[in-house]
Amino acid sequence: MIGHSHRLLKLFLLPGYAVLAFATAVSAQDKTGEPVQAKSDAAVQSTRVFNDLADKALLAMKQRAEELKIKGVAVVAYVPGEEAKSWCSKMLVVGHLKTGPSTNDPGSNLLAIAYSKASEMADTFKPSGSGARPPLKGELGWQGGWIEQGKTGHIIAAFSGGRSEDDVLVSKTGVEVFAGAL
Repeated sequence: MIGHSHRLLKLFLLPGYAVLAFATAVSAQDKTGEPVQAKSDAAVQSTRVFNDLADKALLAMKQRAEELKIKGVAVVAYVPGEEAKSWCSKMLVVGHLKTGPSTNDPGSNLLAIAYSKASEMADTFKPSGSGARPPLKGELGWQGGWIEQGKTGHIIAAFSGGRSEDDVLVSKTGVEVFAGAL
C-alpha cells in the first residue's frame, strides 16, 4: 500500500515541480532585471580568476615580506560586486602564524590580525586603519591592509607581522598582482 501511494504522489507532484522549476528559471532576475544565471556565471568566472591569481599574489607578498625581513601572515580576498555579501580568500604563513609569548606579551595571532584588517576593509572599502570610522568590536583599526576596486568587485590584501608601513607595502604588492584581472 505504501509503495502504491508513493507512486501516486510522484505522479501528481512531478508535473508541479517541473512547472515550478521552469518558471523559476525563466523569471529569475535581480533588481536590475538581469537574469540571475548570467550574474552567477560572471561570479563563477571571477572566482576562477581570483583562485588562479591568489597563489601568485601570496607568493609576491611573501617575497616582498622577505625583502623587508619581516615574518607574519598574508591574506588576499575578493569581494564580488558592490557590497560585501560574500568573498573568496586565501592565506599564507610567511615565517610564523603567531608571535610570543614573552615576558610582557602573551603573543599575537597574526592570522586573526590580518583577517581583522581584511574585515574592516570589506565593510569600509578603504585601507585598514584609514580612520573612515571608529573600529567596531572585532576590529583593531590597524593599518596594514590595502583594497582596490576592480571591474567586477574589490581586491583585498592584508599582511600582519611587521611595522604598519611595511605591512601596507606587502599588501599593495598582493593587490598589484590582480591589476586589471577582476
